Amino acid sequence: MAIVRIQAVTGRALSVAGDDIDTDRIIPARYLRAITFDGMQDHVFEDDRKAATAAGAPHPFDDPRFQGASVLVVNRNFGCGSSREHAPQAILRWGVQAIVGESFAEIFFGNSVVIGMPCVTASPEDVRRLMAAIEVNPSVEVKVDLESMTCAWADQQMAVSMPAAVRDAFRSGAWDTTGMLLDRFEEVRAVAAHLPYITQFQS
Repeated sequence: MAIVRIQAVTGRALSVAGDDIDTDRIIPARYLRAITFDGMQDHVFEDDRKAATAAGAPHPFDDPRFQGASVLVVNRNFGCGSSREHAPQAILRWGVQAIVGESFAEIFFGNSVVIGMPCVTASPEDVRRLMAAIEVNPSVEVKVDLESMTCAWADQQMAVSMPAAVRDAFRSGAWDTTGMLLDRFEEVRAVAAHLPYITQFQS
């Protein structure tokens, strides 16, 4: 299994506007009973989507213009509330590969890192500019570049940021701890062969 290095994410985008969107809105608590994350994408923003449909306007995750988007654009303190890892899992499984926002709740950010979904921040003005561009042209291609730390679309570009250690982990593949483990599994076996609390159970 090869280690996955993430240097850039490119694709169409969708935006979900609003500050302090919490994890209960991203994935309602009733779905936390699931023992795997399979199918979690079907319920992302479920209650918000139902409310939007009832009001006569499709939620961005239901809007045909944004189907297949791989970059999500959000506002301030996205992913706040409870620490449920189901929230980033649902977003990733829906098809989002990177999130651009004004800021992220710390635990949501960490849960996103460990599943390989970069979350980068930009100024409120730049985020609003990108949201407006997506609304005007849903087919515009957006590139989140972790090498140059920029987000570019059409003829526009803005600076984005993330902690240096996290950026390095994405670029080197160190975020992918399972991949690293499997890539060097013979070394794991060699170490395990000399651990007394393992060898005693093998004899």
